[in-house]
Amino acid sequence: MAIPATDGRRAADGSPFPDRTLPTFERDVRRMFTHIAERYEWFDHVASLGNDYLWRPRALWDLDRFRPTGPIGRALDLGCGTGELARQVARHYPGARVVAADFTGAMLRRAEAATRARSEADRLDFARATALRLPFAAGSFDLVTNAFVARNLANLPTALAEMHRVLRPGGVLLTLEITEPLSPTFGRLFHAYFDRVVPWLGAAVRSAGPYAYLPESLRSLPPREAFRAALGHAGFVRTAARPQSLGIVTTFLGEAGAPGPQSR
Repeated sequence: MAIPATDGRRAADGSPFPDRTLPTFERDVRRMFTHIAERYEWFDHVASLGNDYLWRPRALWDLDRFRPTGPIGRALDLGCGTGELARQVARHYPGARVVAADFTGAMLRRAEAATRARSEADRLDFARATALRLPFAAGSFDLVTNAFVARNLANLPTALAEMHRVLRPGGVLLTLEITEPLSPTFGRLFHAYFDRVVPWLGAAVRSAGPYAYLPESLRSLPPREAFRAALGHAGFVRTAARPQSLGIVTTFLGEAGAPGPQSR
């Protein structure tokens, strides 16, 4: 019997509200990011109480202490959004050429516009791509980064295998993601804010769906050790998880091993 067509789930204000159980999930995530593209960066600064200004630089600090020595010549930032992390990677590694990729056209346009007048603009390229089917040759990059992308992926193992495929052996993956706090006591405070206040703020700017989806998306993410195990299964031979801000976010790191059957 044919599956009835569906336009996905929507919030009361009409904004996209992705549902992982629906076959339209990946398309609805794209619609969600298209909907919030104009306000994405400033809303995240407000909703994180400014902490996101610290998380990306700290993640790069964690990366430097994890990765083998040697230059970074080519880097890929996946799900680049408005380009914040891609620009920081380009500044942090002044010899690197950085490809900023996103599967949402509206986000890429914002990233390109925000980068145009920056000193690192001549070392940044932009590409439309999905993490599940990367349009890059195997071993193309020394570094792959992404921030707040993993919990939005329709198939995390497939995406990790693709990230491993495009890294050269010895290359490194950095994934920065929202995670469960380390302390149960602090976790209760965090969820009181994250599960209630942030969706309320989203509804105030007519984006109830995207910011009600946010706490849902965290519950879909594997715990830290299970995430590290997923990295190992994808071919990363050395992994680490570095919590920040009492565990609100975690920098996951993986060093790529030699290509295996899954990445040929």
